[in-house]
Amino acid sequence: MKKWKWVISIVAVLILLLVFVGMPYMREQTKKHSPQKTATFKEMGMDLAVSYSSPFKKGRVIFGELVPYDVVWRTGANEPTTFTTATPIKIIDKDLSPGTYSIWTKPGKDSWTVMFNEEVPDWGVTISSGGRDTTRDPSKDVLEVAVPVTNLSAPAENFTIDFETTDKTYLTLFWDTTKVMIPISN
Repeated sequence: MKKWKWVISIVAVLILLLVFVGMPYMREQTKKHSPQKTATFKEMGMDLAVSYSSPFKKGRVIFGELVPYDVVWRTGANEPTTFTTATPIKIIDKDLSPGTYSIWTKPGKDSWTVMFNEEVPDWGVTISSGGRDTTRDPSKDVLEVAVPVTNLSAPAENFTIDFETTDKTYLTLFWDTTKVMIPISN
């Protein structure tokens, strides 16, 4: 009986070490390859921020291969990308209340589906699937829009999310030779 208590104690300590030491260490290591970035926009009565991890192309074919077409992607690396608005806004013609949302995308060759989800899961993909399956709960999507793809003339080495203002304000996502622009207004 004492041996079982000893074995259970050792297993519990190992699990605690994995959770409190191993996982934070692994997250820190992944940030070296896909650094954490934040873009903000505080103009036109809007207060917006997007936080994401920015992986690099490294000679790979990104969309259609590394990131398959017509499969939900956590939109970046590491933890899911988050979008925060302090003010009510519209994404295309759909209302989005103030709050923090995870952004998920389903890249397609000609258009992308962009989903704003009220949950921000811990990692965004399942480890057992090797990162192929997301942990997104579709029932928690609060907004979904489709946006066209624009082809860039030169490839972008790292995945980038930013805000652009031309005639409208856009949340832009681009990587490799692909760019999508999501219209935002208040």
